Amino acid sequence: IVLEPYTGYVRALVGGYDVQDQPIEAKRRTGYLPETPPLYPDMTVRDYLDFCARIKGVPRAERVSRVTNSMERTRIADVAKRHCGKLSKGYRQRVGLAQALLHNPEVLILDEPTAGLDPKQIIEIRSVIKGLGGGRTVILSTHILPEVTMTCERVVIIPKGAVVGGGPIGNLRRRPGRGGEARP
Repeated sequence: IVLEPYTGYVRALVGGYDVQDQPIEAKRRTGYLPETPPLYPDMTVRDYLDFCARIKGVPRAERVSRVTNSMERTRIADVAKRHCGKLSKGYRQRVGLAQALLHNPEVLILDEPTAGLDPKQIIEIRSVIKGLGGGRTVILSTHILPEVTMTCERVVIIPKGAVVGGGPIGNLRRRPGRGGEARP
């Protein structure tokens, strides 16, 4: 995000591309996991990921390796032949995460990735998310403070569309707000 001096105008850049002026190029460099991944229940996990790789423009010669790598990174290789409709919520989240990684995006946006998961699945998803950093920006959108403290290194707090604070996660832990809530 770039703040233009003296104007107050904010530009969002992804891989150097302005999301307003060059949205297609910015989207090509972004992976997205919605709170509820839109999976096709009648497709197997591998078929679904191959389909998504084709849509995302992954070259044919790289598709099999990208799908396999994505499944390994998200720990779903053991369900590659199962139909998406027969997966648990935790596995569906991981399949959604795998599709978001297929084209090796520079920015990965995760919207409430642990919503509705049981405690074991939450720990597994957190572990996967932590392993995705390094070489890419991972944006985690959540209202669950423990999720932020267990997963993130930096935080930006944006209530109602306005940035009200941010910085290293350690700052969030040190400064309690009103009513026992933490704030930057």
